[in-house]
Amino acid sequence: MKINNYVAFLSCLAIALLSFRAKAQTKFSLFDGTIIAGYVDNGAYINCTGPSVKFTKKPFSVAAGLLPTLRFKEDKVAAGATKNSLVTPNLGFGLTAVFHHFAVQLPFYYNAKTVAKNGEWNLGAGLGYKF
Repeated sequence: MKINNYVAFLSCLAIALLSFRAKAQTKFSLFDGTIIAGYVDNGAYINCTGPSVKFTKKPFSVAAGLLPTLRFKEDKVAAGATKNSLVTPNLGFGLTAVFHHFAVQLPFYYNAKTVAKNGEWNLGAGLGYKF
């Protein structure tokens, strides 16, 4: 008797899930095909949207997720002191809004603590294209 109730419950659940239709969708994606260029912390960056959770209502979508990035920033150090590379890989997180093929992004990046400065989060802004 318990098995019949269990099967009936699962059947009803399956029918409900298969017949449910929503106009807006939320989904997880590993790569969305969006390339962004922007400005953060006195330097530039280029990134693509990485793993994210995305809300879509055609032709508009908003994704919140990780942003694998190449950052371009020249260190300002005393003469003779060692510098970091001009191009450094970085991982940020933030929001990316897309309308048709036009993308706007608000990323957050962390700069680690150094001898001269405390670590801090920096907000950036970028524009891009969705393929």
